Amino acid sequence: MEMGESSELNAIRRIGIVGAGLMGHGIAQVFASAGYDVNLYDADRETLEAAKGRIESNFKVFIALGLAKPQDVESCLGRISLCPSLEALCSGCQYILEAILEDLDLKKTVFAEVERLSAPDAIFSSNTSAISITEIAAALKRRDRFLGTHFWNPPHVLPCVEVIRGDETGETAFETVFALMEKVGKVPVRVLKDVPGFLGNRLQHAMWREAVSLCDKGVASAEDIDKVVKYGFGARMPFIGPMETADLAGLVLTRDIHKYLFPHLESTTKPAPVLERLIAEGATGVRAGRGFYEWTSEKIEQIIRQRDTVLLRILHEIIGGVKRG
Repeated sequence: MEMGESSELNAIRRIGIVGAGLMGHGIAQVFASAGYDVNLYDADRETLEAAKGRIESNFKVFIALGLAKPQDVESCLGRISLCPSLEALCSGCQYILEAILEDLDLKKTVFAEVERLSAPDAIFSSNTSAISITEIAAALKRRDRFLGTHFWNPPHVLPCVEVIRGDETGETAFETVFALMEKVGKVPVRVLKDVPGFLGNRLQHAMWREAVSLCDKGVASAEDIDKVVKYGFGARMPFIGPMETADLAGLVLTRDIHKYLFPHLESTTKPAPVLERLIAEGATGVRAGRGFYEWTSEKIEQIIRQRDTVLLRILHEIIGGVKRG
């Protein structure tokens, strides 16, 4: 890390998070658990006021697995200030991260205001999972101080953060935020080009396209498609990625399978008919109680608890310890 980047990293003492909902409260937990003071703001007062309770609930699985102590919860929450306005949020922050709805115009409006209210040397980033970093940056004057930081849900559990360079992102801001993510215990990856979906979502949605297509064509049920991922190739993914798997299998074999298989894979650029049909029926997923599966509140709570518990156990083995956020 260059000297300028190191000094900028050391200068970051208070972090602002815009958005306290699904992702924002967990991201606030990440930084507060790592010892940073955090300003948290949400335009919806009810969402903001619920944030600390959600963070406290997040800690339960960490405590149950011996990865955190009850006093860690109090310490974390004590570092988080709930702010009544964007102006209050920006006060004293050297780095401000946005985690609001995936709406380009809304993000641009928020960042234009945040830039106006912030210190001249503040760094800004968006947690967008797919919107162009360069397009969001168009709302800013200091575009060299803006980049993408895509956390994965749940952000207080999953370690990966995609650090995304926009067309005008400066090297110092980019490497400073990359180093910050390492400092708080995350596993950052550099996304060097601002492509739609970045890395993870391109990979994930390529698989989803094939999975939904197979279900739509009656090749297998949704349950059996999930099983082949969970108990087949997906089971090894925490330990070995697709490029490593290709090397282990041998690139000649990998190439030969590609030659035969690729022409048969789903290549549509439109959502599958089964998705449109389910949505038209009101079966939109867990919030509606039905999607590909039937859902109850008990089943939702159980699967989320199991997800977080298993993920933390696996990650604890892989990286030799998981921070409480």
